[in-house]
Formats: sequence, C-alpha cells, structure tokens
Amino acid sequence: MRIYANQLPQQLQKGLAPFFMVFGEEPFQVSECIGQIRQCAKAQGFDEIIKLTPGAQFDWQEVDAHYQSMSLFSALTLIDIDLAGHKPGKTGAEHLKKYAQDPNPDCVIVIHGAKASQEIQRSAWFKALDKNGVFVPCYPLTGNHLRRWLDGHCRRLNLNLDNDAKQVLLDTTEGNLLACHQELEKLSLLFGQRAINGRTLLGMLLNQNRFDIFDLANAVLSGDADKAMQVLQRLQNDNTEATAIAWALTKEAQQLQKLQSLQSSGMSFDAACKQLAIWKNQQGLYSQALHRINGAHIHTILDLLAQFDSAYKSGRLTSPYPMLAHISVSFCRSLEFAAPCFED
Repeated sequence: MRIYANQLPQQLQKGLAPFFMVFGEEPFQVSECIGQIRQCAKAQGFDEIIKLTPGAQFDWQEVDAHYQSMSLFSALTLIDIDLAGHKPGKTGAEHLKKYAQDPNPDCVIVIHGAKASQEIQRSAWFKALDKNGVFVPCYPLTGNHLRRWLDGHCRRLNLNLDNDAKQVLLDTTEGNLLACHQELEKLSLLFGQRAINGRTLLGMLLNQNRFDIFDLANAVLSGDADKAMQVLQRLQNDNTEATAIAWALTKEAQQLQKLQSLQSSGMSFDAACKQLAIWKNQQGLYSQALHRINGAHIHTILDLLAQFDSAYKSGRLTSPYPMLAHISVSFCRSLEFAAPCFED
C-alpha cells in the first residue's frame, strides 16, 4: 500500500504493518518516517532494533537469523535495512520474497534508501512486500507542500510564527528540511508560544551566522576550493552534523544532474532553472558549475556521496570531515578522482 509521508502517523494509528519501505530523495523526511515507525513499534513492545546495511559481500543469512527468531527466546524485533542507494541483489531479493510469503509477527522490517525507481517498484521482491506492507515515497517539498510541512511542525512544537516569519525561515533554509527543523526546535526553546514576526526572526538568524552550509554549497558550485575548505573548517569547529553537510552537497550534485539532463533534452538553461525552482541569484553559480563539470564527473561525485553515507551510517567512518573535504574539492576541479578509502 502506497501512502505519503504526511499520512504515515494516521496509518500507524491503525497498527504496524509487517513491512515498511521508505524511499526518497529527501533524507530528513526519510529519517522522520523511520523515527515514527520506530516510536510506534517501541510502544507495541518492539524493544530490539537491528540495523543492517547490505553491501556486495553481505550475508543475507544474518537477516534470516534475526527474522526467524521467536519472541519466546528474544524480544520483539525491528530490523532496519538501509539499502544506501543499492539494490538487494538476486540473493537479497529471494530472501525478501520469502519473508513476504510468511511474515513473522515478532518482527517488523523497515527497508529504506534513495528514490525507488520504477524498476525497483516493478521488481518481484518489492511487489511481494507491498502486498502486506506500506510504501512511503518521500519527495522533495516545494511550494504549498513545503508550507504545509512547516505549518504542521509549528503546530507540533506549539510555535506562533506569523506568515512573514514563516517565509523568512523558508527563504533562508532554501528547502533544507533538516536546517529548517533545527531552527524550529531552537525557536521553541527560545520563544515558547510567544508570537514571532519576520523581522525578529531575520535578525536572530543573521546574528547566529549559521549560513555556513549554504556558503559551502555556493563555494563548490563556483569552483572555489580554498573557500570551500575555509567554510568546512568552520563547520567542523561548530560541530555541525556531518549528514547535514553531505545532504547539502548531494542536493547540489542532484540539481546539477537534473539541469544537465533537461538541457540535453533540448530545454534552455533559463527554462530548466525555472522548472527546478532555482532562484535567479543562484543561476550564475549553477551555470559556472555546468561549464566545469560534465555528466561523468557529477556521477562520480554522487557515487562518492553514496559511499560516504553508507560508511558513515554503518560506523566505518568515525572521522567524516576529511572525506567531506575530498568530496567538496571534487566539485571544484575537473579531474578524475581515485575511490576513497573509508578506513579510519
């Protein structure tokens, strides 16, 4: 069954499905959905969480061992499978189909990853899980959808932002849901339920000087490696969450890839920017990047980011900033890059 991210809380009130598939290009939404599923599962006694990231050498018998265990000998279990942009492969697909044929009431499987392509949605394993499961696609939010998302989070945090304040927040975070949510939580602590207008919020945001992530995005698009390293150093000194930085870099790489694809299909640069909702003051930076970076280069950057995500989430990369620096420089220079080593 397919539902949207904003429908998940209502669906969970009806009970847990044996399988959840959460896929999308917007990592904060994906993370939010997984958190909601875990919270619901914990309330129903699923106290054990097993996190797995299948790679090329992954043994799916490990999933079997957890999935086939009985609650008489172990706790109710939620198995979190992070595909990290990969497919389960032939062996994984066979195992997933087997689970779908005989669901274990003592286990809930949550599979998540990047956007579920039509190829994935047509696969036998996906269809098998979908029969008794819930599929939650998470799309990047824009326009009214983004505004409704913000309104919902303001209600949950009991925040009283006027329309100007909401627009200021949306403009300054530029669709970055993680950054927006962090600011909302901060506002909740500072203001409680007191009214916040646009002028007050803008002054607070400017004083915080927390636009470094966006400064990094601008630096890599313009090809200024020195500036990118300076910004990254500030982010490290501020203990900025590495996943937020990786999200920003991924967003820019994906946007460049979409721009390039639209232009290849015959669309003008201006029309492509309009379709992708790229602001006028950002279009020059994207133009610079496209003149410097070709399709293969963008693919390499996205591959590096996927490797970073997998290594960081699996705990194989406990010092993420050197790798983030490597990826940032990869944006800035037209050259071929050796595959990085994720050993600490």
